[in-house]
Parts: sequence; structure tokens; C-alpha cells
Amino acid sequence: MGNGSVLTTGDVQRITAGTGIQHSEMNPSVEESVHFLQIWILPEAKGLQPSYEERHFPTEEKRGVLRLICSRDGGRDALSVHQDVAFYGAILEPGKTLDHSLDPGRHAWVQVLRGELTLNDRILYQGDGAAVSEETGLSLRATERNEVIVFDLA
Repeated sequence: MGNGSVLTTGDVQRITAGTGIQHSEMNPSVEESVHFLQIWILPEAKGLQPSYEERHFPTEEKRGVLRLICSRDGGRDALSVHQDVAFYGAILEPGKTLDHSLDPGRHAWVQVLRGELTLNDRILYQGDGAAVSEETGLSLRATERNEVIVFDLA
């Protein structure tokens, strides 16, 4: 597709490979390490046209709130994704709590990128992920400064 970029902290890139693209990642620095999360979500249809989006989500937009990052319709300045999923990013300071309701039949995945938090009374540490089903909601409480992503899934 001819796209190329260098991603930095807070950048999110969405690629739909669809009918086929070539894609690769590399760290352009020989001195600094890189840490990124690559997430694969199966699209709801096959044969989609290849497409690409990239946005920066500043720390300030995620501090103390669940900031919508991706959704099916790309609303609220989010990236679009071809599936019934919404995912949010948040940064919480110690002692702060965020709640997220889950509609009946919905599931969640919570991934801790940095720090530590309590999810519905269970402690999660950096790198931990948790699947949540048959719950009416999520309660995220920061035990130390953290960064987390929450997936609300069909």
C-alpha cells in the first residue's frame, strides 16, 4: 500500500490485510529497545479491501478515563475495526477507580501494559491479561500507576 511510519508512545495503527498486503515491523534504532503490543482481531467478513489507519492518543486523553481507541464504526475519533469490538485505553493513578458496564452476552479482555491494578477484586500485574464473561461490568482500581487496555467483545 506504500505506507511507512515510525510509531511512538501513544500511537495506534490499524491494518486490514484483507485480500493481501505485505507487512513488517522493525525497530529503526540500534541503541534503544522497543516495546509494543500487536493485537490480531479476526474480521467479521473475508475478502475485505486492504486499508490502514494510524492515530496518536495522548496520555492526557487516557488519564483517569476509558478512552475509546478502536470500534466498529470508528466513532468519537477512534480507529475503525471490522468486528463487533470496542477497545479502550486508560492510565490510572494509585487509588483511582474506573467502572465499565458490560451489556448482557458481552465479554471483556483486560490487558495490563504497565503497573498493577485490581480487576473485580483480583490483582493483575504488568503483562497480565484477564478474560471476563458472565459479569455485568468491570471495576478497575489502581494499586499503583498503571496503563491498561480493555476490550469489550461480542
